[in-house]
Amino acid sequence: MPNVDLIIFGGGIAGLWTMHEASRRGYRCLLLEAFALGSGQTVASQGIIHGGLKYTLQGMMTGSARRIREMPSIWRKSLAGEQLPDLSQTEIRSNNCYLWRTESLSSRLGMFGAKMGLQVVPENLAPEEVPDILSGCPGSIGRMDEQVISPYSLIRNMANAFPDQIFQYEPENLKFIHDQSGNLTAVQIQDREGTPISIQTAAVLLTAGSGNETLLKQANPDSAVQKSSLMQKRPLHMALVRGTLPPFNGHCVDGAKTRVTITSDIDCQGRTVWQIGGQVAETGVSMNRRELIEHAARELAASVPGIDLNGLEWNSYTVDRAEGSTKSGQRPETPQILQAGNLLTAWPTKLALAPQLAEEICERLSDIPMSPTALDDSWKSELTRLPRPQIALPPWETAVDWVRLDEPFSQREAA
Repeated sequence: MPNVDLIIFGGGIAGLWTMHEASRRGYRCLLLEAFALGSGQTVASQGIIHGGLKYTLQGMMTGSARRIREMPSIWRKSLAGEQLPDLSQTEIRSNNCYLWRTESLSSRLGMFGAKMGLQVVPENLAPEEVPDILSGCPGSIGRMDEQVISPYSLIRNMANAFPDQIFQYEPENLKFIHDQSGNLTAVQIQDREGTPISIQTAAVLLTAGSGNETLLKQANPDSAVQKSSLMQKRPLHMALVRGTLPPFNGHCVDGAKTRVTITSDIDCQGRTVWQIGGQVAETGVSMNRRELIEHAARELAASVPGIDLNGLEWNSYTVDRAEGSTKSGQRPETPQILQAGNLLTAWPTKLALAPQLAEEICERLSDIPMSPTALDDSWKSELTRLPRPQIALPPWETAVDWVRLDEPFSQREAA
């Protein structure tokens, strides 16, 4: 029977970064994914390594802003290959994001507040530095040193470092094995031939996003987990638009909100694709697909005066942001970790906070107690019969039924 220190469920950024950190500390780690690596939140994210901008728009240094403001420098070093995990094979879409505002007074105050207490503050651009697409925007245009990465290439980069420690399992064939004290001692899955294989472990970590709730109930069927909700979901309805568009990444601020957040990538046929989030995606939860697309088009026309919407193709996708539950139902300000014996359940709350989550989890591992045992790689040979997962494709590669908006949106109609 294979024997490891830690089994991680969930192949998104939380699980992958924790695997890197725990392995660096000498733990024998195994990662299990039910579907495709990054499926769900990670591959659907916009890939912005936030530095706290959106959390300071009201001029307050919130807990979220304090926690996240150190993250860009950590990511930047990893993306440059200067520290572990080595993310130098991850595609960087842009080294910065633009920041601009609408005409409203609250927007101006929001821009001021966004500079309070940040380590990465907006740099005002000279007129000749402003991209053409923002040339008609009011006030100064800022540039934030927030890198924008390709989540797909990030997942591939991180997974390639552990080709013999990441496997796929079928949820219906998963079993958790406990000792008489209720501690988890092993996990049973099936190999490629359908033969059950049990893997002994000192600890189990759940980082499967919205899948954590089901896994928690499977792993701890007799606990209070069955009677209470430890997880909440905050849905988004994101817009996609592709066609003759420039590469562009940035936030349009309107008061204490980011009216639109735009990130761009190139699809498999060489077309530029924009993901449109921010308040558009929050509001869009109550809209159907057509309503959201029309709303996103109006918001783009109002926020980006230089854009030409003619001839573009549109789509949308929904995604749930899964988090540890809060009394208010609002987004938690810090990464969330629940612990029951040697079972840990975690949510990073934001892509950028994955390094902090991984560090906190590894600190918990030292308290279980358990000691790193990765003295050699011989244990890996016992796992070669297990199937391996694919990497989830970006949402624009799987979206179908793209639509065109035949009538152009005038500035008056967009306001």
